[in-house]
Formats: sequence, C-alpha cells, structure tokens
Amino acid sequence: MTIPPSRRPTLDAERHIPELLQGFLVDLETTQGSAEVWALIVDVGRTLHLPYIDFISANNYANWRKTIFVRTSYDSSWLNEVNEDPDVSKWSYFRTHALQHLTPIAVGLEFVDEYHHIPEKRYKVLEEAARRGMRAGFSIPLRLHAPPQSAIITFSGDHSKRDMHLIIQTHGWVLNTVAMMGHQRYMMHFAAEFTERNRVSDKQRELLEMIGNGLQDKVIADQLGISVSAVRQRMNNILAKTGLSNRADLAALAMSVGLVPDPLNREGSQDAMILVEMGVAKSGRGRIRTRG
Repeated sequence: MTIPPSRRPTLDAERHIPELLQGFLVDLETTQGSAEVWALIVDVGRTLHLPYIDFISANNYANWRKTIFVRTSYDSSWLNEVNEDPDVSKWSYFRTHALQHLTPIAVGLEFVDEYHHIPEKRYKVLEEAARRGMRAGFSIPLRLHAPPQSAIITFSGDHSKRDMHLIIQTHGWVLNTVAMMGHQRYMMHFAAEFTERNRVSDKQRELLEMIGNGLQDKVIADQLGISVSAVRQRMNNILAKTGLSNRADLAALAMSVGLVPDPLNREGSQDAMILVEMGVAKSGRGRIRTRG
C-alpha cells in the first residue's frame, strides 16, 4: 500500500495492527467532515471486495422511526418502494438485530438459513439484492448514548457463504474497528454540520451560543444591541428552522454542534474531580476521589 505524503509517520509501536486498519485510523484523525469519513469507510470496503456499504442511524433506538440518515455507497433507490411495505421493512437487520444487540452478524441471501424465519416478501428482497451483487455481508451494530442513538454499518459483496465466512474470519476485526471508529468520527462531524445543513445564519449561530451559555434574553439583547422582542423573534426563527420546541432544546443544540463546551468536560475547571476505581468492588467501594 502506498502511503500518502500527507499521512503522519507512525511509531513502530503503532504498527502491530493490519496495515489497512492503521492507514484508515491515521487518515481518520485528519478528517474535516462527514463526507471524508464516509469516503474512508467505503475505501476499506472496496479494498476487501465489499463495495456495497450501508450506513443507517436512528436518534432513538427505542423508536426506529426516528431515523437520522441512511447513506449507501451504491444506488439504493430500488429499495425505496420495498421499504414502504411495513411487512418487509420490519424485517430489516437494523430493526431485527441492531436495535437490540451488539454482536456483528453475517447477512444476505447466503446466510438466510442462519437467521430468523422471514416472510416470502423479505426473501425476495434478499434475492434481488443478491442479483445486484449483494449476496453476503457483515453488519456491525453501533451505539452512541447521549442522546441515545443506534446505527448499523453493513459491508456486502458478491460472495458465496464460504468466501464471506473467510473474509469475516480474516478481516472481521478490521471491519468492526473501522465501523466503530468511523461511526464516532462521522457523528462528530455530522453534528457540527447541523447548522450548515439547516442553513442557520451567522447571527442565529451567535444567538445559539449565547443561549447555550445560559444568557437570558435581556443580557443577550444588551450584548447584541437589539431589543428583547428582536431576540425572541430570532429565537422563534431558529425553532421553526430546526424543528425544536423550546429554549432548553436550543441550549442542547448549541452543545451538540460544538458552539459551547460540554459542562462535564470543560477545560480549566478548578473543581475537577478524578475518580479512581481499582479492582472489581461493588459500586461505592474501593473508590478514591482526587481533586484535580
């Protein structure tokens, strides 16, 4: 593998992992947006002859309907009509496995005999996917817990059950790590890109930051040199644009997109507490708290 000139040199101690995974992680460190992360994930899949990649995320894994996004490396428009049928969509790997479990799972027509009994309609979808080059794949469930989010990344290709089994045995750890680390980095960028996707103006971003910092309307009005009613009008405009419902939601949004720091991870806190726990004692035992 040719090392890009822009890639940082690695220590010998960093090179005890597969070269493909090492390159992915080093490149991941320098990504500036979610599209760059996606390109890296897709590149790994293609390198391992798994070019068909699906990435699905929902913002509440107790309610699969609250989907954040669906991203694919291929033209998946043929699935739109299929997924409109609830009797088919409810048998997706996202709903039947990833929402409840953390174990990676082999998927596709080649592994249908190892999965739940599925209805004929769903079986036909798997047959069509196989016809399009997605005979077998490997799905990795993913989690973010604040706010609760569930996701799944699936790498698929035109492989027999035996060949896919060999790919999983040989590269499963790489694919699992790529999915987990790529998901975290992707969601970090995806959150930061919220204001751009929703066309939040610079003035509205400024107001969001002030709200996130806990400033009240009168203080905000004084600092901006506008009336309180103008502040509230701008706030209402942001609520309408983002689909949020109240001031608390706006404050949470400001933190999520990085306009204000997480209160639990602010730098320079003089009262920071370091919790040190040793052994496997029950909660409340074997615990040392040190003031930082």
